[in-house]
Amino acid sequence: MESVLTLLGAAAPQSSFDQFLNWGNGLLWGSVLIYLLVGAGLYFTFMTRGVQLRLLGEAWRAVTGSRQTAGSEGISSFQAFATGLASRVGTGNIAGVAIALSLGGPGAVFWMWMTALLGMSTALIEATLAQAYKVRDPDHGFRGGPAYYIRQGLGLGWMGSLFAVFLILAFGLVFNAVQSNSIAAALSDYSISPLTIGLALAALTAPIIFGGLKRVSRVAELVVPFMAGLYILVALYVLVTNAAELPGMFARIFQGAFGLDAAAGGVAGGMVAALLNGVKRGLFSNEAGMGSAPNAAAAATVDHPVQQGLVQMLGVFVDTIIVCTATAAIILLSGVTLGGEATGVQLTQSALTEHVGGWGNDFLAVAIFLFAFTSIIGNYAYAESNVQFLSRHPAVLTVFRLMVLGMVVFGAVKEVPTVWNMADYSMGLMAITNLVALLMLAPVALRLLRDYDRQRHAGKAPVFDRRADPELDARLPAEVWQKRETP
Repeated sequence: MESVLTLLGAAAPQSSFDQFLNWGNGLLWGSVLIYLLVGAGLYFTFMTRGVQLRLLGEAWRAVTGSRQTAGSEGISSFQAFATGLASRVGTGNIAGVAIALSLGGPGAVFWMWMTALLGMSTALIEATLAQAYKVRDPDHGFRGGPAYYIRQGLGLGWMGSLFAVFLILAFGLVFNAVQSNSIAAALSDYSISPLTIGLALAALTAPIIFGGLKRVSRVAELVVPFMAGLYILVALYVLVTNAAELPGMFARIFQGAFGLDAAAGGVAGGMVAALLNGVKRGLFSNEAGMGSAPNAAAAATVDHPVQQGLVQMLGVFVDTIIVCTATAAIILLSGVTLGGEATGVQLTQSALTEHVGGWGNDFLAVAIFLFAFTSIIGNYAYAESNVQFLSRHPAVLTVFRLMVLGMVVFGAVKEVPTVWNMADYSMGLMAITNLVALLMLAPVALRLLRDYDRQRHAGKAPVFDRRADPELDARLPAEVWQKRETP
């Protein structure tokens, strides 16, 4: 998830409150969270014995073989994957990569890759815990996520409620306004009023979110593969038509990653710029450790909690290694100048036009619409689970859904930097809360992973049976993964 002010280039006179938020965001996103997220990724990579590499093939099989696994109690593993990807893959994959390249040079791409590889292990841990501590909902489905595993696993209900509030503010309300604002900006050349765009988006969103999480997942299951596939096809066309330039592109990426092509600031300065911008944009894009994607992961029906951990781990891979790399290739192979006046979406538009001609602008407008619209419904899915955590009264959920629609319209017609800054701040606090919980609950996730590996090595299709591990049997709630009596 990209910093909203940076992505949209918003500039306005700042009040004292804005200055405080900027200071807080600078502290959170400029130092604390980067070190915490990268440190957690290194720790989980070591403790899982490089799960992101040794079980990557298993993760692909878990996704491709899960489309029909949903029963009456939940959604399929693939639908949860698509819902999580719907929120991950957004305008940041188009604009955020361009900003990273503008500020950090081609080397930023390398550090985005490294950040994603580390984040994959964190994503597995948080999605596994979401499955382990999920609860049933009144519609015979499942709900879960950080708020739930904080309460269930740590016994800290107040901390879970705090996380839920942070997520609802950031993902449920403000970032949905951001997405509609991005759509309005992308369609600004087509003589359509922002209000018309906002109302049309609300009309498209309403039947999906009022249909509940299962309808959200069904829409995501259809739209997300089409959306990402179309964009990747265009990127593949660019790669094929510029095949002779690929060695040079990769050389620029690797040289820039270590400051070897720095024209100014020396080797150290070039490497620092590439590293900071690559890590920051990579973390914001794939959301690993943020505590957002586990809300979708918990809704899936699976035989073993680690199965969904693998699926969500793959979401980080697709978001950064595939989709973000596609944008980077479009830009780096185009010949457009990095660090010039064009940045964000404008830089990607200019690059794509260089490759395919004038229709590139039209294609990118469609791509941004699909990216942003699926982010709206993916963000809603996360927030709904946390609204239900705080209150299960039907009226509360109805009011929240109306607020979401209102923010969609509001975001299309007006930019409010202060509100977006508040959302960045709230999301930073949300991530810190989640990471603390992940580190405290890591022993549970690691025991589940060992159980999964043990069954795989025995030639079995892993099925979680809590009787096989007395410690897990004692620590996990009996609501979903019920205690099983020996016959």
